[in-house]
Amino acid sequence: MEGLSERAYAERSGLSRGAVQKARKNGRLVLFADGSIDAVASDARRGAMTDPDQQMRSRGGVGGVGAGGDGGAISSSTASGPGDSTSYLKARTALTVYQAQERQLSIQRKKGVLVDRARAETLVFRLARQERDVWVTWPTRVAALMAAQLSAEMERASGDAVTIETAILQRVLETHVREQLTALADLKVSLE
Repeated sequence: MEGLSERAYAERSGLSRGAVQKARKNGRLVLFADGSIDAVASDARRGAMTDPDQQMRSRGGVGGVGAGGDGGAISSSTASGPGDSTSYLKARTALTVYQAQERQLSIQRKKGVLVDRARAETLVFRLARQERDVWVTWPTRVAALMAAQLSAEMERASGDAVTIETAILQRVLETHVREQLTALADLKVSLE
């Protein structure tokens, strides 16, 4: 026999015999003519064809107790290549963190904690425009009422008939309201 038996290869690679049989069936092992397993070539082929995350789980995973009982430390014989498994694990961890953050944001949106920024800006702009329109028309609506009230108060205080022109009071109110609105227009809303 040139190579290893399934049992010997399973023991050497830290896999179960069933996993070795499955790898053989799926073509992930290199066999000699006599059917025995070429260990070095099979390790290389399995490393190239097997998902590194799956390899780590089959060995007990990082942080768990591996097949050698070393507390999950990865030795050079279990890594698929220099730096390959660590860069894959970093990318996998980054993906997992990103997916968790995405789920958290989705939950917060559903609860109403987060709102769409563009929608919020549109609503704030619409509200500001409505307020401005109300204030622009306000002097026209109240000028006559204010002129009558001021005339009555001045008559009561002085005893003489006093008339305040509605048009003049309206122009004065419009001037002051526009100045106030111009000052408010300089305010910027920041949703950051």
